[in-house]
Amino acid sequence: MNENYDVIIIGGGHAGCEAALATARRGLRTLLLAIRLARVAHLPCNCSVGGPAKAQLVREIAALGGAMPHIADAAVTHVRMLNTGKGPAVQAIRMQVDKTLYPQLMREVLDAAPNLTLREGEAVGLLTTEGTVMGVTLADGSAIGARAVVLTTGTFLNGVTFIGDQTKPEGRYGEPPATRLSEGLLAVGLRLGRLKTGTTPRLRADSIDYTVCEVQPSAETPLWFQFGWQRPDPPSSTEMEARGLGHPCHITYTTLETHEIIRRNLQLSALYGGLITGRGPRYCPSIEDKVVRFAERERHQIFLEREGWDSELVYPMGISTSLPLHVQEEFLHSIPGLERAIIVQPGYAVEYDFIPPEQLWPSLETKAVHGLFSAGQLNGTSGYEEAAAQGLLAGINAGQYLNGEPPLLLRRDQAFLGVLVDDLVSSGTEEPYRMLTSRAEHRLLLRQDNADLRLTDIGHALGLVGADDYARFCAKRAAIEAEITRLQATSPGDAGIDGAGLANAEEWLRRPESRYSALRPAEMGEEVAEQVEITVKYAGYIARQHKQVVQQLRLECRTLSPEIDYRSIRALSREGAEKLARVQPLTVGQAARISGVTPADISILLVWLRAHDWKNVSRETPTNLYGKM
Repeated sequence: MNENYDVIIIGGGHAGCEAALATARRGLRTLLLAIRLARVAHLPCNCSVGGPAKAQLVREIAALGGAMPHIADAAVTHVRMLNTGKGPAVQAIRMQVDKTLYPQLMREVLDAAPNLTLREGEAVGLLTTEGTVMGVTLADGSAIGARAVVLTTGTFLNGVTFIGDQTKPEGRYGEPPATRLSEGLLAVGLRLGRLKTGTTPRLRADSIDYTVCEVQPSAETPLWFQFGWQRPDPPSSTEMEARGLGHPCHITYTTLETHEIIRRNLQLSALYGGLITGRGPRYCPSIEDKVVRFAERERHQIFLEREGWDSELVYPMGISTSLPLHVQEEFLHSIPGLERAIIVQPGYAVEYDFIPPEQLWPSLETKAVHGLFSAGQLNGTSGYEEAAAQGLLAGINAGQYLNGEPPLLLRRDQAFLGVLVDDLVSSGTEEPYRMLTSRAEHRLLLRQDNADLRLTDIGHALGLVGADDYARFCAKRAAIEAEITRLQATSPGDAGIDGAGLANAEEWLRRPESRYSALRPAEMGEEVAEQVEITVKYAGYIARQHKQVVQQLRLECRTLSPEIDYRSIRALSREGAEKLARVQPLTVGQAARISGVTPADISILLVWLRAHDWKNVSRETPTNLYGKM
């Protein structure tokens, strides 16, 4: 080996970018290896970031010091707050970004990062010694040494694209796949599966009749993924106007004629024609799937999203397809506003290898090979946000591994990222996993607005949140605490409100009809005011969820050793023993969340642990990066 690095990141998508920046910024010599550097941070599907549950992930990336929120804010073309008629637990920012500007800005950040080298090349294998990764081999025959490797290959492992019965070996449209690395992963003991995803055709903007479409304007008030303490300089009035009044989004709908055309040509679809074997995403189905699965629906909504400030391409969200090009044209022309639409790039499906994620520890390190981490779509997820969040965590834990420090293990009550990882490693997935607010049992605690209060201390401890930003964050937190204390010490009379029989202004604010605007000091910032009002108004619900968390932590406090032979515990059900042996849970709490492990199995396991006084089972609260939970 002519070269050696501390960490090699394989893949330059959203997971790879976050992983590379996380390790490089912590002083580790990092190599980002991509098949085509010109496509680093590319947005191969839609041009949006955020949405329900996904916005929470992006805000958590911001709190931990990741790059995606900063880049998205700088490249925004349209932004809205979703679910404003519902509670704060499910409200979410959804932002459309310039598809050319976003990767350009990310590449600038990567190029400027100290300790980070970018290189084109295809990894084809892993170098290991006694179960520990030592580097990678490349297609040109060379080898590069590394003490840790992070796999972020997206849809490129043995990727095949489908348009009708036309198939090509591609990681995504027009890009070559990684055809040999799968063999390298199998060689080190990893199992692989097969998944499928897809995207919509791209349309020429000037071929669309917007006059018959509904208009969805961008929010008039600017919305940001970064927190205020990460943006110390207020944006200029021009920037505010551009961000608040960006490209409008347009809405149209499929018709009964559309559905009939699709049904008539289903046998020509790669999905229904039997060419695709991998499972597709349940929550982002193709238009073929929608027409078949929801046959009673007379129409399906389509969002027409411009791909950039100067782009002439439109992304019609909602009609992902693998039908032949001539059928795509036919059904598009049956949709109001798209009667003369010109397809610039056809919709297609892509099938690829993935690592069933129960083969990973919660740190995202593989169980088969020490020092080998995996993140993003390779772990069976879908979406830019899920990939970026995993990449950040994998990069953080690769650094922890190399520094001989405990991994960062996020709990389900700490972060949506904790829910995401726990779902993957405990239950695995047989279809592309998408983050949903319904997956988080403590979602009132895991709002997008309080991600910094939950995670910024960790980001600072890791060195990913700088001193100046952290000082501003601490000032925000102190301001929230001081204002709540003031409300508790202020009588209704002193506050100038009608609060007869109430002890203080805080009790008055808890009333559903009360508004904080009547109490808010004029100089108070929006983020502080938002936290004060939510904290006070939802205090009872939040306290109830905290109580549930404490109860669940009793199981999380019982750690389990990977050395336990579950098949020898005869009282366990056969399925329970098999699932426990495969997943190797780190806590009894994680064991209880494994599909197929029953409450009876958990009771038996607890009895067995007490009876055997298992030496490696701690009765203390487990520790991670920042100490006891």
